[in-house]
Amino acid sequence: MTASGEQRHGISLSSLDDQLFAGADATKRDLLDHLEAVADVMLPGLVDRPLSVIRVRPGQPAFMQKNLPAYAPASIRRVPQWSEASHREVAYAVAEDVTALVWFGNQRAVEYHVPLYRLAEPDRPTALVLDLDPPEGTGFDVVVAAARVVRHALDEAGLVGAVKTSGSKGVHVVVPLGPTTTTDAAAATRALAVRAERADPALTTTAYLREDRDGKVFLDPTRVGGGTLAAVYSPRVRPGTAVSFPVAWDDLDAVTPADFTVRTVLGLLNGRPSWEEHLPAPQELPADLVAEGHEIPVARVLAMHEGKRRKRAREAGGGDAAK
Repeated sequence: MTASGEQRHGISLSSLDDQLFAGADATKRDLLDHLEAVADVMLPGLVDRPLSVIRVRPGQPAFMQKNLPAYAPASIRRVPQWSEASHREVAYAVAEDVTALVWFGNQRAVEYHVPLYRLAEPDRPTALVLDLDPPEGTGFDVVVAAARVVRHALDEAGLVGAVKTSGSKGVHVVVPLGPTTTTDAAAATRALAVRAERADPALTTTAYLREDRDGKVFLDPTRVGGGTLAAVYSPRVRPGTAVSFPVAWDDLDAVTPADFTVRTVLGLLNGRPSWEEHLPAPQELPADLVAEGHEIPVARVLAMHEGKRRKRAREAGGGDAAK
């Protein structure tokens, strides 16, 4: 037992009443309470996917951890995978039960990120995602308006998506997919982003560089391949420890991201549909959408990915040389 005298699911806990990070308005106990409460609805999105977490330590910047430490409990599944970003083999964790979530929470792992594929089928994405990122200084109403533009583009393509808050300032529009390839899913995602941009160019943009966006909502189509997404119900290292939370399309106008935090979600779970219940059935990608995406100039796509790589490198503190 630890000095705190508490255990959960066989995990000895410590420093439960410490603040998670500056501006968190939450303690490690709040984080663990949240992870336990959402385990049943969060784990379906984590099982069979390599997990990356963002941890916080007192007085230090948040950092992403992919490699499962050797001292982790043997009950947590460990899967070696080659990491293109790190240029080495990484022993990823796979969260399969509440014990894994509690252990990570006790390690001050606040954020939980997974790719769009399952381990057994790395070239078969299970969803198409558009990540909507608002400009600085705007309200959530701008993001909602952009999400509706994306929904209209989906309707015209014959697709149906669900929406969740990102846990930051934006939203994720998610379309479950039937059998397809990463290449075709990426093409369709690009095509949808460009269609939405054309539908309302005064509101939305696909320009990756922030200085090129002119105060518009960025429709990010790069959540493909090995890219990861904050899992639904995952907390974020954001003011108030906001949580990525599913929202019905008809309710978007009535919520803000700040409504969903590790201290409020516990009271919101009962009576609300889970993320799995929000999601439509897997869909086949329209051939014309895929073909259209493949016609988007490769230079534009590479520029978006290069910008994203540089951003990750800056956030990791490694400069542009970091991979």
